[in-house]
Amino acid sequence: MKKGVLLVNLGSPESPTPKDVKPYLDEFLMDKYVIDVPFLLRALLVRGIILQTRPKKSAAAYAKIWWDEGSPLIVLSKRLQEKIQKQVSVPVELAMRYGNPSIENGLQKLSDQGITEVLLFPLYPQHAMASTETILVLAEKLRKEKFPHMSFTIIPAFYNQKDYIRDLSNSIKRHLEGFEYDHLLFSYHGIPERHIRKTDITKSHCKIDGSCCNTPSPAHEFCYRHQCYETTKQVVEFLGIEEGKYSQTFQSRLAGDKWLTPYTDVEINKMPEKGIKKLAVVTPAFVSDCLETLEEIAMEANHQFKEHGGEEFLAIPCLNDDDDWAKTLSRWVDQWAFQNQEQTV
Repeated sequence: MKKGVLLVNLGSPESPTPKDVKPYLDEFLMDKYVIDVPFLLRALLVRGIILQTRPKKSAAAYAKIWWDEGSPLIVLSKRLQEKIQKQVSVPVELAMRYGNPSIENGLQKLSDQGITEVLLFPLYPQHAMASTETILVLAEKLRKEKFPHMSFTIIPAFYNQKDYIRDLSNSIKRHLEGFEYDHLLFSYHGIPERHIRKTDITKSHCKIDGSCCNTPSPAHEFCYRHQCYETTKQVVEFLGIEEGKYSQTFQSRLAGDKWLTPYTDVEINKMPEKGIKKLAVVTPAFVSDCLETLEEIAMEANHQFKEHGGEEFLAIPCLNDDDDWAKTLSRWVDQWAFQNQEQTV
């Protein structure tokens, strides 16, 4: 069997214009793993309400962070792919769950090279319905319909893998050099609380009550909340950050549902009155900088923090195409390429 790799990230609109943002948002928000309500209700909510106003607002946000080369998420993902390709012995392609290049396009490129065994690599450290799971479901659907000659090996969530923790921690340390911060905030992308309960394979463990994430359980294999807190815990231990000097929040929520708390924007706005004047923020739910990190955090959160009395704000970049990170991913790929194991990370 000839092997190849498909890296998969979230995706981006083709341009920062309402015309291109609207179909991208439609594909994204109509995904039943993102807004998990019955189709008719989802269509009413997305196409009847959200898409009537959101594309213009989102396009303006994308325009703030757009690069000459294109979408930062796409550009950075391609750079990472290219670095990995130079270090491994098997073909490596890149795909996006939404927009282009599509997962079907990525699988087709591998198929055209005679690839029959694919390492499917979602670029998400933590497992969630709206990220990892939707990638795996779509990829399997495409495999059955169009690429039945292929087999998949899945890279599991790597939120606690020592190489990832080391690379993330060292990146944070480098960017903090010379910045005497009062507080380090770990801001993860938010999800509805019901997603946590839906991915609980025990159907009884996840209470979201402050204790279940710290109580050993098979549920943790797919629990986004637990995995976020575990990433924070291990980075804090690696860097030796003292208690009280850091905290964790969740960003990017939609109105109407109970999402994971505490909320990033709410907590950041309260920090200056607590004496936190110099704030650093890291976003470990992402491996590539994107709208949520470059606009929501580096721009909007920065502005709000200073509006409420903060003095200095540092948005720490994602791992992106960091050389050490690219070497780690290349090593994981080669481990798989030369071993007959289903999960090698």
